[in-house]
Amino acid sequence: MKILSVLFFLTLPFSSQKELNSTALLQKAYARYHNKWHRSLSFNQTTERYKNDSLIKTNTWYERISYPDLLRIDIDSPDSGNGIIFRHDSTYIFSNNKITKSIKNENELIFFLGGLYFVPFDEVLFHFKALNYDLSKFHASTWKGKPVYVIGADKDDEKVNQLWIEQDRLIPVRFLKYEDNSREEGLFEDHIALKNAWSETKCSFYINDHLLQVEKYHHIVAGGPIDKSIFEPAMVGR
Repeated sequence: MKILSVLFFLTLPFSSQKELNSTALLQKAYARYHNKWHRSLSFNQTTERYKNDSLIKTNTWYERISYPDLLRIDIDSPDSGNGIIFRHDSTYIFSNNKITKSIKNENELIFFLGGLYFVPFDEVLFHFKALNYDLSKFHASTWKGKPVYVIGADKDDEKVNQLWIEQDRLIPVRFLKYEDNSREEGLFEDHIALKNAWSETKCSFYINDHLLQVEKYHHIVAGGPIDKSIFEPAMVGR
């Protein structure tokens, strides 16, 4: 009986690992970072735009985020009057201090990269499903030499929406999105520690395996005060 008990105990870690799934992984990450993630993030970034895998334009974006779902980008300078506001499930483009376009389109990266820790957990699951992630699918893999978990896919080459999470720090390092016969890929790299959380400092985006954009962050401030009025479309230019 003692031998059987020891053998049973030794198999527990392996059983627990096998029982991990997308929902359990999200619960694990949520437990680690809920009430610990920085509430805001400010930085400027060098933004490189590519066409046919060749660099065509470089400029500076000034970004301010208030989690869970507010982001403002000012292009070229903080007072240029040109940029984008992502607010909840909508996107507003402004030029010369005037809103020129608004569409129903959320920036899901705000959710993946911190926003999910600021809403109740049942809303996290609902949001992933609304973004067409099949949470019944899950597997372990490796990415750039590090072990990762993959939410939304049962294998690496499956053509479904999937989010790759580093096993150690439980932070996203890659996503794949399939929509309208196109394949979008985003990579999140060169993370730095920010108090009890992290921030990527380099992002690369591809469409159908062709490089579209590379972003490199500078002068990062986590948890600083941000005037919420900057995310109000009606306040643009005032």
